[in-house]
Amino acid sequence: MRSLPVLLMILCTLMLVGCPKKPTTVPESSGSTTEESAAGSGQGEGQVGDGSDLPGASGSTTGGPAGVTNIIYFDFDRSDIRPEYASLINSHAKHLASAGGAKIRVEGHTDERGSREYNIALAERRAQAVRRALMLQGAGDAQLTTVSYGEERPAVPGSNESAYEKNRRVELVYGR
Repeated sequence: MRSLPVLLMILCTLMLVGCPKKPTTVPESSGSTTEESAAGSGQGEGQVGDGSDLPGASGSTTGGPAGVTNIIYFDFDRSDIRPEYASLINSHAKHLASAGGAKIRVEGHTDERGSREYNIALAERRAQAVRRALMLQGAGDAQLTTVSYGEERPAVPGSNESAYEKNRRVELVYGR
């Protein structure tokens, strides 16, 4: 009788671990726009969309201070911001502080190593670290939105260190 709860916990764990990821596929273009396809696809909770419904989705990574990149790279399995990105974050924070209507979506990303759940959490920690740094430098809370994509949107395809380095990132996407 004592082993029944333990057996149930093991069974539930095996069921959760044994469920494979559902591949996300993009339907062939049928003349409709991406937004129409996403709206008409019946996309439910837990499915990966194109992000068009997120705040700042109409923005681009080309906004912000001139001559300053919008991508911050991270070390493997780390969410602390490297010292070389301090001036980049300061430039973006000053830009946000001076342009009160400007908004940024802080997008966290990881490479493909690790489970989906772990990567979503790591990408969230990275996005939150950049958000905190921007706010400490003068950006307003209402100007910042964070999104965690994990491994779902690689910048560079591939399973080598060169691709991994480019995929461990936070992107600052300017919007309305």
